[in-house]
Amino acid sequence: MPHSAGKPEDHGKYLNRELALLAFNRRVLAQASDPSAPLLERLRFLCIVSSNLDGFFEIRLAGLKEQIKLNSGEVSVDGLTAQAAYDRVSDTAHGLVAEQYALLNGQILPALAAEGIRFFRRSQWNEAQFEWIRDYFFREVMPVLTPIGLDPSHPFPRVLNKSLNFAVELDGKDAFGRHSGTAIVQAPRVLPRLIRLPEALCGCPYGFIFLSSILHAFVNELFAGMTVLGCYQFRVTRNSDLFVDEEEAKNLRIEIQGELPQRHFGDAVRLEVADNCPEHMADFLLTQFSLRRSDLYCVCGPVNLARLIEIPDQVDRPDLKFPPFTPSLPKTLDKRHGIFEALRKNDILLHHPYQSFLPVIALIDQAATDPQVVAIKMTVYRTGTDSVLMKSLLRAARNGKEVTVVVELMARFDEEANIGWATQLEKVGAHVVYGVVGHKTHAKMLMIVRRESDASGSCLRRYAHLGTGNYHPRTARLYTDFGLLTSNEAICADVNEIFKQLTGLGRASALCHLWQSPFSLHRNVIAAIEAETDAARNGKRARIIAKMNALLEPGVIDTLYAASQAGVRIDLIVRGVCALRPGLKGLSENIRVRSVIGRFLEHQRIFYFYAGGEEKVLLSSADWMERNFFRRIELAFPVLDKKLKRRVIHEGLRLYLADNQQAWEMNAQGGYRPRHDGRRAKTQRSAQRELLELLKR
Repeated sequence: MPHSAGKPEDHGKYLNRELALLAFNRRVLAQASDPSAPLLERLRFLCIVSSNLDGFFEIRLAGLKEQIKLNSGEVSVDGLTAQAAYDRVSDTAHGLVAEQYALLNGQILPALAAEGIRFFRRSQWNEAQFEWIRDYFFREVMPVLTPIGLDPSHPFPRVLNKSLNFAVELDGKDAFGRHSGTAIVQAPRVLPRLIRLPEALCGCPYGFIFLSSILHAFVNELFAGMTVLGCYQFRVTRNSDLFVDEEEAKNLRIEIQGELPQRHFGDAVRLEVADNCPEHMADFLLTQFSLRRSDLYCVCGPVNLARLIEIPDQVDRPDLKFPPFTPSLPKTLDKRHGIFEALRKNDILLHHPYQSFLPVIALIDQAATDPQVVAIKMTVYRTGTDSVLMKSLLRAARNGKEVTVVVELMARFDEEANIGWATQLEKVGAHVVYGVVGHKTHAKMLMIVRRESDASGSCLRRYAHLGTGNYHPRTARLYTDFGLLTSNEAICADVNEIFKQLTGLGRASALCHLWQSPFSLHRNVIAAIEAETDAARNGKRARIIAKMNALLEPGVIDTLYAASQAGVRIDLIVRGVCALRPGLKGLSENIRVRSVIGRFLEHQRIFYFYAGGEEKVLLSSADWMERNFFRRIELAFPVLDKKLKRRVIHEGLRLYLADNQQAWEMNAQGGYRPRHDGRRAKTQRSAQRELLELLKR
């Protein structure tokens, strides 16, 4: 069961989740400031931080504000009330945003300009550029703008979440004799935020103009006969959590479809303005959105840095980007033989993005047309709006296969795409279910049932794919994940049992190999840690290594503390949020925590226990968080093949523990120190770079 929160004796044992998230983004920002990284990739890291912060404000900070609204004085496990946490988070976030813009203006933009990639401010336009931009404004921009003058007939408009807007101060009267003094101009989403100038006009290979600069320059054209006193860009971030009562919903899909449009108009949580915005206008906007001064972020530059992520794709400068690579294919997949034949001989381990996601695509594609395949079952959490995998499932259903898809409608920010695929699948006769009310289906599993013949006759054989990442070909090139393809009958039987739970009714049966939440995953993780603890107390060798995205669940943290006190050596590789405090005397002296930030997003979850020499290794879709243990359908699956197990230990754990280039070590206060010693070491180790070399074609 979930750990009880807020006990006074616990308050020194856990770190704050929101502050840990901001600390993670500071580590990502450090990649943007690294002069050894390719310049356009530094810009990309900067944009990733902005995108991450958007999500942070939309969900995490919005949640804190909701708690404050409820006037709850409840103290969390970290010892902070919601108000105290908000105050500390707000101060930290303001500092992080200031660092972002200082890095952009002080380092990245000048370095880009030196490489012939320039962003022209209005003060820098020459006459020819001005005429081209003016023509662009009248041809492409002005026809789609709708200026709104504020008066009793035109109240302050509903401003979309994260949209670009302008507050305009005016003097004079309009054609009807009205004098409001203020207007709002919303930049339609159809307009590009960055416009590329012709090379002949800008005198460099790549010249760009911000849409905001164009609107500032020609905003007077929208208010004929009036004087524009000032024009100030702003952006508001809103609470984007969906409020759907799953228990009361009669049709979850319809409920979510009805709620999705409201996501754009949730309560405001942050206001961003350019630093030229005067205080009286900032105060006016804060009042309109019911925000306080602490919610205001004045920035020196565009209010949405995430838009700059388009630049690396628009600029053809391979020398300013990471070297391209082609994911390899396992040697066990011989083109002369089919994938089913290969799986009957051996399990296949795929390590993305170093190894290709194509075998998974090929498996489903082949199953869709193979006359011997009778059924396909799959979970869908995130898959994208243009998914080849979903198209294969549609084709399989049209070909008469029994297709069952468990679609998670509450996958945050992917609800609309998932609803679209669910609708299409239902139209072609697939069985579509939406998991279990109150539990997100986050497990990544696929099962194919095939009728085969051998010397003993005809039988049905099952094949499965289990993964740590989503069925999403694009993210499989950006995220590090493991996928296991197997025909092991015991594992396939477990997968079949879980599909029965998700689509039907009945009690959960005991599983042979898989650990499943909300039933056995937490219990088994605790038991495995305690087994290492007992071994250490009895003078035997004990070891735990775990890799994940987040570690927050107090019960697991307490069990790790106990293991450390017993002498178990514990290494935790936690990419993002870690509430555990390592290195505390008498509590966690034997625990080390590190985070690795690099070219690829570390995403796999790996649990290693020495287990008396058995070396138990499990891969999982689940982080060690309350939601994953108790409010989600999750899996941890063992790697049984000894050769593949050695690969996981080496590729997924040992290389990361040896990394002295992109690893950060955490201290007991939640701070992180980069492994600078690696810069001076004779042998420089980067797990991601070594894996690119190890697993290349």
